[in-house]
Amino acid sequence: MSEKLKVEGREHLLAQLQDEQENAGYISEQFIKQTAESLGISISEVYGVATFYHLLSTQPQGRNVILVCKCIPCYFKGSDSVIETIHEKLGIAPGETTQDGKFSLQLTNCIGACDQAPAILLNHDLHCNLTPVKIAQILEACQ
Repeated sequence: MSEKLKVEGREHLLAQLQDEQENAGYISEQFIKQTAESLGISISEVYGVATFYHLLSTQPQGRNVILVCKCIPCYFKGSDSVIETIHEKLGIAPGETTQDGKFSLQLTNCIGACDQAPAILLNHDLHCNLTPVKIAQILEACQ
């Protein structure tokens, strides 16, 4: 395959991975292999992109994915209490999914809400200025 075709294929790689994440809930090993083959690039290159971005996952996720910001402003404003409250309410720690498959909890880098810390993304919806009471209400609304 020519270098020009490889470059053009790479231009669409992230969009393909995002579509698969949205449709399947994660990016499977099989999808990574198929994508690499169809674009004429290495499996490791596709895997590298799939694991670089915090909104993509190579592991199955719950129906509701909670991303807790772990950056300094959120940390100083209590992201640890956010994680603790989620753990108390759902029984999961970062990197885990509830047994019923309803929730996954992940830590992530900045989500762009530093002025409203602590913050989470829940299924791409931003929730800010969190307290244990607010977190409980948010989780209950997803049950």
